[in-house]
Amino acid sequence: MNTAAKSSQHVRALAALLLANLFWGLSFPLIKAAGALQAHLSPAADSWFVTACTLVPRFALGAVIVAVLCRGSIRTLSRLELQQGVALGLFALVGMIFQNDGLHYTSASTSAFLTQLYAILIPVWLALRARRSPPWTVWVSCALVLGGVAVLAELDFSDLRLGRGELETLVSSVFFMGQILQLDRPAYAQNRALHVTLVMFVVEAVGAGVMAWSTAPTPGDLLVPWTSIPWITFMLALTLFCTVGAYVLMNTWQPKITATEAGLIYCFEPVFTSVMALFLPAWFAAWGGFLYANETLTKSLLIGGGLITAANILIQLKPLSRPPPSGSS
Repeated sequence: MNTAAKSSQHVRALAALLLANLFWGLSFPLIKAAGALQAHLSPAADSWFVTACTLVPRFALGAVIVAVLCRGSIRTLSRLELQQGVALGLFALVGMIFQNDGLHYTSASTSAFLTQLYAILIPVWLALRARRSPPWTVWVSCALVLGGVAVLAELDFSDLRLGRGELETLVSSVFFMGQILQLDRPAYAQNRALHVTLVMFVVEAVGAGVMAWSTAPTPGDLLVPWTSIPWITFMLALTLFCTVGAYVLMNTWQPKITATEAGLIYCFEPVFTSVMALFLPAWFAAWGGFLYANETLTKSLLIGGGLITAANILIQLKPLSRPPPSGSS
C-alpha cells in the first residue's frame, strides 16, 4: 500500500472510531435511563440483576444481526477468529458488568470520564512489556488522571474512600484496556471483523444471560421490562447504535492504527456523553415515567474531566512505538 493510500486509510480509521465514540457517548444516558426504568418496574431487584437485563438483549439481538450480515461464511470461522472473539467477549463482558452497575451509583458524565483510565494504562503496559521506563509524559499524565479522578469523585481525603460507582468504573477500565490490546495483537491482523464480533457478542450474551438468571428475584422478573415500550426502545437503540454499530466500527478500524492512537480517539467519548447528558435524561424520563434529571456542568465535572482529557492528550505527544510481533501477548 502506497503512502497516499495509507494516509487515506488512517483518516478513515480515525473518522470511524470517532463515530463509534459518539455511539458510546449515547450509551451512557441510555443505559442509565434503562436501569432507572427497570428499577421502577421491579423495585425488589438489585443493581446486578438490572445490569444483566440491560446487557442480555443488546448482545443477543446484536449477535443475530451480525450473524445475518455474515451469513454464508459463518462455517469458515477460523481458529484465530474464534480465539480473538472469545477473548474480546470476556474482557468486554466483565468490563461492561462493572461499568453498567457503577452507573447506578454515579452520573453518566463521571462514569464516561473515569472509563478513560485505560488511555493511561495502555502506554504504561506497553512500556513495561518492552522492559523500559515510560517517558515523562506518562508520569505527568498519571498524576493528572489521579487528580481528575479525585475531583470527579469528590474524594474525601479524610478517609480516602471512593464511592461504589467510581470504583466499579475504574475496575471496568482495566478490562476495557485488555479488550483494546487484544485488537492490537499482530497475530489477529487478518481476522475478519464481523466474524470476530459475532463470537464476541455470543460470549457476552451467554455470560449476561447466566448472570440475569442467577440474580433474578423471581423468574417472572425476567419478563417485567419487556412489558414496557420505552425500555424496549432503549434496548433497540443500545443494540443498533451502541453495540452493533460501535463494535463493528471498533473491531474493523482500530487494528488500522496503534493502541495509543486509539486511546486518544476514545477520549472523545466522555465529551459526547457530557453534552448529551445535559438534555437527554429529562426526555427519557418524561417518556418512560421515571425519575432521571438532566446533568449540569458542575465545577467538579469541568475540572476533573478537563484534567483527565488533558492527561490523555499529553500522553499522545510521544506515543510509544508498537512492540515487535514476537513480544505480543
